[in-house]
Amino acid sequence: MSNPLQDPGFLRNPYPVFAALRGTSPVLRMPGGGGRPSYLVTGYAEAREAFTDPRLSKDTATFFAGKGTGRTLHPAVSRSMLATDPPRHTRLRSLVTKAFTPGAVARLRPYIARVTDELLDAWVPGEVSDAVESLAVPLPVTVICRLLGVPDADRAAVRTWSEELFAAGQPQRIDAASHAVAGYMADLVEAKRRTPDDSLLHDLIRARDGEDRLGEDELVSLAVLLLVAGHETTANLIGNGLLALLQAPNALHRLRDEPALVSSAVDELLRLDSPVSTATFRFTTEDVRLGGTEIPAGSPVLIAPGAANHDPARFPAPDRFDLDRDTKGHLAFGHGIHRCLGAPLARAEGEIVFRALATRFPLLRLAVPAGELEWRNTRLVRGPVSLPVLP
Repeated sequence: MSNPLQDPGFLRNPYPVFAALRGTSPVLRMPGGGGRPSYLVTGYAEAREAFTDPRLSKDTATFFAGKGTGRTLHPAVSRSMLATDPPRHTRLRSLVTKAFTPGAVARLRPYIARVTDELLDAWVPGEVSDAVESLAVPLPVTVICRLLGVPDADRAAVRTWSEELFAAGQPQRIDAASHAVAGYMADLVEAKRRTPDDSLLHDLIRARDGEDRLGEDELVSLAVLLLVAGHETTANLIGNGLLALLQAPNALHRLRDEPALVSSAVDELLRLDSPVSTATFRFTTEDVRLGGTEIPAGSPVLIAPGAANHDPARFPAPDRFDLDRDTKGHLAFGHGIHRCLGAPLARAEGEIVFRALATRFPLLRLAVPAGELEWRNTRLVRGPVSLPVLP
């Protein structure tokens, strides 16, 4: 059996492939590397169940131990909070979660709005602008770098390392980027110790839970995770969302005229074209029955939020963009204990960007046919490489 996720057309539009696979089974055995099969979860109910099943481990270090993969990924990346189970995951998350409460994010909103306006000031009516290069990428990079206290001069390097960590099919490039960004963050942690400031990174250095505190390796790992996850997914939320808005007649006009719709619009855009197409690695620690499929112990399990959010059993007419849809419970941010920590920040950035675009550029349109757009060459995150628009 060939792997349909490797079909050239999958990156451009994965949803017909996901629908066909779901039609066979919401949990389907797939061919994997080295002869080891994996299991793809495309059904909504099954994905929610899988996200919360403690028998699906994220401890990748344990799974790959002794398997001789030849990879040299830095431990700050390979053993991050994202790749741990309770109780370690619970402990790490508790020490960082306060930075992303609704109140903390609300205090960032004026800064996000200011950066958004500054970026949009560079758009010239009648001249083509690349909305990815000039807005979707620099906004979340700028925001997360400010939050962590990364100097302005280092943002370009941070962006490059982050992009290279998602270089599908290029393991050496990914491994090299992991060492570069981990080394940089280790130096930045030391700098914050010497010169305290009001950054999140310095807050993490001081963070305590009773007698507990973060170790040096944990600090670096959390900093790298926040840096990368803090802008990669948001950049794709903005890129995917803007493309959907531009393909929906009068959508921007409606958001301009009904600004209260913007918050629910962000959720529908997240559901419609999820920035995370396939969630990060999990494996079964014992035999599991999911969606009528028996999954043996030790099997990789890939949960596809992008597919689950298009399950017609949960979202009728799922391929249609509907500003009035009830999107409660969409899985774009995951579900359960690993639900995206930065979801409130990503939502805030999306709301501010789409409100600004609707207000300032209600006649905004694509500068090229949608079919000519190039999509990022990775199954983990989904987003256009560029998005030429005419303000």
